[in-house]
Amino acid sequence: MKASVAPLHSTSMMRASVLRDVARMEVCDVPRPVAGPRDVLVRVMAVGLCGTDFHIFAGHANYHTDGRGRTVPFDEHPQILGHEVVGVVEDVGAEVEDLRAGNAVVLDQGLNCHSQARNEACEYCKTGDSHQCQYYGEHGITGLPGGLADYIAIPAVNAVRIDTELNHSEAALTEPLGCIVHSSDAVQRAHARYAVNAEDTARRVRSILICGGGPAGLLFVQYLRVVLGYDGRLLVSEPNQRKRELISQFGAETIDPKAVDLVDAVQEMTRGRRIEYFIDAAGAAGVFTQLPGLLRKQATVLLYGHGHTGVDLGVMNNIQFMEPTLVAPVGASGGFDTDGRPSTYRRALRLIEDGNINVRSMITHHYQSLEQVPDAFANSDHRQSDYVKGVFAIQWQS
Repeated sequence: MKASVAPLHSTSMMRASVLRDVARMEVCDVPRPVAGPRDVLVRVMAVGLCGTDFHIFAGHANYHTDGRGRTVPFDEHPQILGHEVVGVVEDVGAEVEDLRAGNAVVLDQGLNCHSQARNEACEYCKTGDSHQCQYYGEHGITGLPGGLADYIAIPAVNAVRIDTELNHSEAALTEPLGCIVHSSDAVQRAHARYAVNAEDTARRVRSILICGGGPAGLLFVQYLRVVLGYDGRLLVSEPNQRKRELISQFGAETIDPKAVDLVDAVQEMTRGRRIEYFIDAAGAAGVFTQLPGLLRKQATVLLYGHGHTGVDLGVMNNIQFMEPTLVAPVGASGGFDTDGRPSTYRRALRLIEDGNINVRSMITHHYQSLEQVPDAFANSDHRQSDYVKGVFAIQWQS
């Protein structure tokens, strides 16, 4: 899908943080979009800064491809990143009846058959796999303009109304939580040898290891404990002390892989049984060299993280020999509610609104203007010891 930085039917300008080349982002004026008949124009209030954004910025990934699957360089097509978006409806299209100016909304950034009102949904949208839509495009990821701008225009069915006084910054974590919900659903459907809470105790997951205690790892811990009710051994490998402290608060045991050998620690803690379920929540390729010593045979491996670099593919030989079930979900995919809106985003938002998932304690850095955003990417805040999650938020709400 070919896309410009903003729709051609814009009538004025707005500010945006534009990625013009690898590691070169600048704030500049771009055309401001307007709402088409089925769209809403949303004034951006908060955007979560995601690991995927940092990978794209650093040149480790580029999901904007042409019709033959080749990546389109940033200097040929600048990108506006930001896909964890919360805003306030500024204007609505003539055919939009269930949203009005002033509504606070969380956005599903992905365009699918429902978004585009296709007469017949593709095979993927029919089965709830909306992020694999045959006609898919994604704001802030595949070249479509994302949320690191003053405004974004998007189909109204992609906007899920916030019905509480939820802080905009906390609401921005709806999208990453939706990804955890979708990933967990995908694992439950995988029919692997071992399953969380399996009725047959012989096939029940006894030990889980999460690699990475960043936002994804912290959300996985909470979702496993609070939503799925998993009461088995839950281990998280994380070198950062602050993150380990949060992990412990959420009900998991921590391992500092810089202080101890991860394989030795896991084998000791599981009494030699190893783990039945491994979650890569970090995109750390090096851990795959250790998986043969961590996994129980026919375990489940959830490939959640992205940005893997530095490890030869030959590392998979000994992993494959153990016949694991590899699950590789993407995004907050899922079905649609009766009003056409994405059910996974609505589920995730309600979990945050109801206080079942704590995201407030994860937000450690906030940026209150677009002018601060390029520095947030370039100055490596996200690599500092006190960093867990950063959010760009207008008028930060405490």
